[in-house]
Amino acid sequence: MRDHRPRVPPTSAPYTEEVTDALPARRRRWPWIVGVVVAVLLAVIAGVALPIVLHEPQGSSGQGRVPAGEFPIEVTATGDDGRIRMLSVTTEAGGAPDLGAVEVGDRLVVTGAGYDGDRGLYVAVCRVPDEIDGKPGPCLGGVGSQEVEQFEEGVVQWAPSNWINEAFAWRLFGARSFDDTATGAFTAYVEVPAVADENVDCSVEPCGLYSRNDHTAAGDRVQDLYVPLRWAD
Repeated sequence: MRDHRPRVPPTSAPYTEEVTDALPARRRRWPWIVGVVVAVLLAVIAGVALPIVLHEPQGSSGQGRVPAGEFPIEVTATGDDGRIRMLSVTTEAGGAPDLGAVEVGDRLVVTGAGYDGDRGLYVAVCRVPDEIDGKPGPCLGGVGSQEVEQFEEGVVQWAPSNWINEAFAWRLFGARSFDDTATGAFTAYVEVPAVADENVDCSVEPCGLYSRNDHTAAGDRVQDLYVPLRWAD
């Protein structure tokens, strides 16, 4: 005979018990997740800040003053840190530029070798300082962009000033990478700016195309190399 008694659905108590047991476990995970995130952020901050705080100036770049009226496209100097640095300039097509008669919008490819790849660089047009080992500046176009940017791989970005820094944190803010960190080789793509701005007038003051340490070692003159520039009449 059939059993016509109503069927009683199975109890859901075990399922409810599992859910209630899982909730406290999830809550317990959050402090660990937050702790890991904070630890990562602190590590990034330390990696950026400590090299700036602990850096000691390495001395002079060893480059003397380029004689007035001369406009070399390549210079070499041995710094107090023992490194032999080279700074060279070509046209966009790879030819020899006339740095004694540049014009606004000219595109100059600046290459360097022998630099300290662990330190960042600015490459820009700056006023030649009065003293041999004085800080170059003011600079036309200011310093390299420090806004968060994403560039397509292989695309050349022309600008009045370039920022080169191998540290990942700074590259998020627009810095270019070195071509070879071990040999300190880099390439910068400089578009000649107007001869003057609100900070400096290169038609009346001597200016040059400079490499120098970026803000992570702003007081260190050991990577200051330059070639003089003069604008065409």
